Amino acid sequence: MRKLLLFLLPVLLAVIVFAIFSFFFLRPNNGKGALQVTSLPASTVYINGKPLGKTPLCKCDSTEMLPVGDYTIKLVPLDSSLSSYEDRITINPSVLTVVDRTFGDVGKSSGSVITLSKISQPHLAQLFVTSFPYGATVSVDNNTAGSTPQLVSSITDSDHDIVISKDGYLSKTIRIHGVLGYKLNALIYLATDITNASSSSATATEQPIASPSATTQQTVIILSTPTGFLRVRDAASLGGNEITQVHPGETYPLVSQSSGWFEIKLSDGKLGWISSSYAKEQ
Repeated sequence: MRKLLLFLLPVLLAVIVFAIFSFFFLRPNNGKGALQVTSLPASTVYINGKPLGKTPLCKCDSTEMLPVGDYTIKLVPLDSSLSSYEDRITINPSVLTVVDRTFGDVGKSSGSVITLSKISQPHLAQLFVTSFPYGATVSVDNNTAGSTPQLVSSITDSDHDIVISKDGYLSKTIRIHGVLGYKLNALIYLATDITNASSSSATATEQPIASPSATTQQTVIILSTPTGFLRVRDAASLGGNEITQVHPGETYPLVSQSSGWFEIKLSDGKLGWISSSYAKEQ
């Protein structure tokens, strides 16, 4: 019954009202930001390897907020049969960063990381959506905006319903609030649609992942990122060590692929792994 509920919950919660007051205006220049973490089932939250508490968790009081900076966040479900989740987040000043995760078996988990970053146009509100897997369709208030990673250069400073969908995966709906002078960044993880598992698995066995041939060298182009650069790691994992950075518009030879990752050859001949959410095969 527990596993059945975990499979069904992403469907039942497909129209989640992700009530993100994505902007706090806490105290100007206080050098801290808030963090809210929710999960299903409950989990222990670790920041940079140190336990912070159990979900639901909100470090929203001025005495509990986190200093501005980059952090590694890890959620370990209290149900030991479920795998943990780890990611990188950025705490920005006077901004609420929201992390949500629904745990399931391999391929069945979903979630989101939502935060704000300041832009140079104070009269605009923007939205940037990326996803795992890459290439999901983004709809804003029932209007198709494009495929992930997708930048919507102007939205109104009001509430919006965002739907992220892709064939073979369960759609996810979040509600966000546009803020003038800020870009809302949404990283979305989609769960596999188990109703189509049998047909998709058959296709997968018949069509293995393509790899570069000896005669035709495939390449990847680096896409836009929220930070303006993309980390290159020594392993196909967020836990891999950063060895260098690449930038949007640059192209690199594609060596191999792993789920969610491209292995590329750098200009100095070294090999490294980049997230396939921010790169595209050519």
